[in-house]
Amino acid sequence: MEANVRALLWAEFEKLRQEVIARYEQSGMKASGNWAKSVQVQELPNGFTLVADDYLNGRSPGKAPPSEAIEKWITQKGIAARIKGEISVSSLAYLIARKIAQKGWQPKKENENIVEQVATPQRIQQIMDAVAPVYAENFARDISALFDKTFA
Repeated sequence: MEANVRALLWAEFEKLRQEVIARYEQSGMKASGNWAKSVQVQELPNGFTLVADDYLNGRSPGKAPPSEAIEKWITQKGIAARIKGEISVSSLAYLIARKIAQKGWQPKKENENIVEQVATPQRIQQIMDAVAPVYAENFARDISALFDKTFA
């Protein structure tokens, strides 16, 4: 992939990354902000992709998540202030972690697949439309150079 196509694709995927993070923040799912920080543009041999921590789309039953992370979430969401005097934050975090271990966790339907909500076929087409003229120009230049070399 030529440098100008690579640079343009990188810029388009960086915009897409920012759009995904904005949608995540609008969803109300943000707790620590760690997920948004994990969203990165990754270069592949034939293009680019977005990568991020996987917990945004839920968690299967099994191992309990760390109670410390849930305690932080309880505090950041303002739940700690509402439960003061009724149950300790650490006890509530333990109960939530145990329930997640037993039953798993799934986001609300409107918050499922945030990346897919942003990276729609239409948005991918916009990226392709932005890159196509540069790619075609490179292709035409390469073909012209090949003809000049072959028929000179």
